[in-house]
Amino acid sequence: MNTPTLNNVQVQRIRAIGLTVTNCDRSLDFYTQALFFELISDITVEGQNYSDLEDVIGAKIRIVTLRLGDELIELMEYLNVEGKPIPRDSQSNDLWFQHLAIVVSDMDRAYTHLNSFPIEPISVSPQTIPPENEASGGVRAFKFKDPDGHDLELIWFPPDKGQDKWHQNSHRLFLGIDHSAIAISNTEQSLHFYRNLLGMQIDSRSLNWRATQSRLDNLPGAEVKITGLRPIQDGVGIELLDYILPGKGRPMPSDWKSCDIAHMQIQLVVNDIEQLVNNLRQNGVQFVSSQIVQFTDNSFPYRQGCLVKDPDGHSILLIVQ
Repeated sequence: MNTPTLNNVQVQRIRAIGLTVTNCDRSLDFYTQALFFELISDITVEGQNYSDLEDVIGAKIRIVTLRLGDELIELMEYLNVEGKPIPRDSQSNDLWFQHLAIVVSDMDRAYTHLNSFPIEPISVSPQTIPPENEASGGVRAFKFKDPDGHDLELIWFPPDKGQDKWHQNSHRLFLGIDHSAIAISNTEQSLHFYRNLLGMQIDSRSLNWRATQSRLDNLPGAEVKITGLRPIQDGVGIELLDYILPGKGRPMPSDWKSCDIAHMQIQLVVNDIEQLVNNLRQNGVQFVSSQIVQFTDNSFPYRQGCLVKDPDGHSILLIVQ
């Protein structure tokens, strides 16, 4: 099993992370006011291309693009389809779990500001990873939910941790998105997909456990093996969360679709989508889009797209800009 080299087909960077939401206006208010994202665009798309891409018949989607620092998210509201809500009893080890890690320059100030909004906390309070954890010691984090129940995390890096960009002098409180973390059932299985097939590179490994992780996840006895991945052009990464204790949670239901509110899709800019799609088909990867979809609308942010699933059902949108 060969790990791709720089000459092979591979992911260049993460363009954006899409979240299906119940109501764009409500989510727009939350992300701009509570987390200081900036509105970039607000468009509505429909037609066969978008239905084919997301495998939702007659899809009419309002897409609101927001920026925080250098990073983008897309709020996606299906205007003519009512999606299923996120299960109220979701836990961090359920295999549909996925969060955005939002970097802050001052955890205490950010936490105080966030608490002036009607958030649903996951963590008891901001937690500091113990110093004996070599990979993550000193990192502070707090997990919570947005108005739809999407999982989010505030994260603060001490001077010796995190990317250099998070330590530049900045007057801003909320700096950008470091990674999206996903719960997985098997690290090696996920590495075959993200590293061997997509060409992402391992950036870090750690084991987080004890009372700190339990308070962070609101999950008694939590012990999680974390593998960080980044594309070759750096930027936003993906963290694989492999829960050893209390064990794997529930699998992602096979009937969940892009219009359901738990849906998140990571947009990966790739250098050769045709070859990559062929490679993924040969490796038995699950496809949501029946084929590569072409977009001719110049206002749309990419020219080609194809939606696939990772081994645990997380949505990955391969794009060519």
